[in-house]
Amino acid sequence: VGTYKPETLQKKNAVLVDGVVLNGPITDSKAGEKFVEEACKIIMEEVIQKANDVTEKVCEWRAPETLKTILDLEMRDTGESHQKLLQLCQDVIQYSVKTSHPRFFNQLYAGMDYYSLVARFITEALNPSVYTYEVSPVFLLVEEAVIKKMIEFIGWKEGDGIFNPGGSVSNIYAMNLARYKFCPEIKEKGLSGLPRLVLFASEECHYSMKKAASFLGIGTENIYFIKTDERGKMIPEELEKQVQRARKEGSAPFLVCATAGTTVLGAFDPLDEIANICEKHGLWLHVDASWGGSALISKKHCKLLHGIHRADSVAWNPHKMLMAGIQCCALLVKDNSGLLKKCYSAKAAYLFQQDKFYDVSYDTGDKSIQCSRRPDAFKFWLTWKALGTAGLEERVNRALALARYLAEEIKKREGFQLLLEPEYANVCFWYIPPSLRKMEERPEFWQKLHLVAPIIKERMMKKGSMMLGYQPHQGKVNFFRQVIISPQVSREDMDFLLDEIERLGKDL
Repeated sequence: VGTYKPETLQKKNAVLVDGVVLNGPITDSKAGEKFVEEACKIIMEEVIQKANDVTEKVCEWRAPETLKTILDLEMRDTGESHQKLLQLCQDVIQYSVKTSHPRFFNQLYAGMDYYSLVARFITEALNPSVYTYEVSPVFLLVEEAVIKKMIEFIGWKEGDGIFNPGGSVSNIYAMNLARYKFCPEIKEKGLSGLPRLVLFASEECHYSMKKAASFLGIGTENIYFIKTDERGKMIPEELEKQVQRARKEGSAPFLVCATAGTTVLGAFDPLDEIANICEKHGLWLHVDASWGGSALISKKHCKLLHGIHRADSVAWNPHKMLMAGIQCCALLVKDNSGLLKKCYSAKAAYLFQQDKFYDVSYDTGDKSIQCSRRPDAFKFWLTWKALGTAGLEERVNRALALARYLAEEIKKREGFQLLLEPEYANVCFWYIPPSLRKMEERPEFWQKLHLVAPIIKERMMKKGSMMLGYQPHQGKVNFFRQVIISPQVSREDMDFLLDEIERLGKDL
């Protein structure tokens, strides 16, 4: 694909500079097009057409050292043949985890949305970067339209936003934006001379809060983690106590990070009560709704986020429940005065010239910390256009209905025990094998139960029948966390999940 054509060297008037022929292209377009065509056929047959086939394996497990010997990973001085490259494509697909499989329950994303997939094919082929209108006219307008619609669902009359590479980055954006609002001089003068800044987040918040505080120089010790109740929700009275404590210590509180849909339990913090405290103390309220934000689309379940309209910023990932394809993550901001741009602008003269022939307000790249930026909103836009709001709402409602079904089945089955009633699409439970069912729940029982989930996980991975996450949490021993997202998932898959865990663990 990338070699000189012999005829190039024989052309009349061939121009060489430093021994390099400059006449004509050096890429064999026909060979390249043939490779793309045949590779796309492999993708269609091995990924897309098999996406809903439960007889296929979720993964073809191999240990790292074994996989290194199967895959030819070495890069060489000369390129590989057409057929060798196609075989490599086949191998990559074969030994990768099939996240579109109906029995992939391992993460907070799953399934295949065909419209999002086509959108990704388009953007990968066009290879745009979303920073100026002249380079990316369609995708900038699409992002503007999607952000406007998402803002409507939050309940703001106006606002601003930017799509980012991950919810963790959205949380970093929000933390830095809140700090800039609190002390704008930090952009030029830096951290020296600032008071000790303090922020507040629940014990159940996403780990990106720690990363953000570390990355921004705030320091992880200056996050005051607020106690949560038995369901994993932040306790407002504890937040009030910690804000007062910070002030007495002479610190400068500036931010509260609430969570709408915690990673493990799927808990939603009481946003209205937290907003009252933020208003009282003049604190920026950021809501990490990366996981739970999609409930806003559902008229039935949007009450989970009651009070979110009072937030100053919201992180929301359509690539999770709404299946827009990784990655698709928005930071939405209530302030519409250009705060994002003021905070992040560097005014690069070679990109953001003010004397262009069109309206330069459409050059939105200066409100991003990135320069090159993917057109992630396009995936969500095409899916939304295809399904409509009603179709997206149906996805949310069905996922939560399946979670409720699974919880009720767990209650009926001997050897299965719920940790708590699910509030969202997270269903957390223990499997107790027959050998432990008559033991008293003393330390020895919990020590033995702690070992069960990892063994079952290993067995299901090696068998390839499904993927399901587990973890210890807040003093509780290892339990399974089932997350339901994909519309390809059915009631039969819920039954299979419980049957399979029983098959894989009954001898333990």
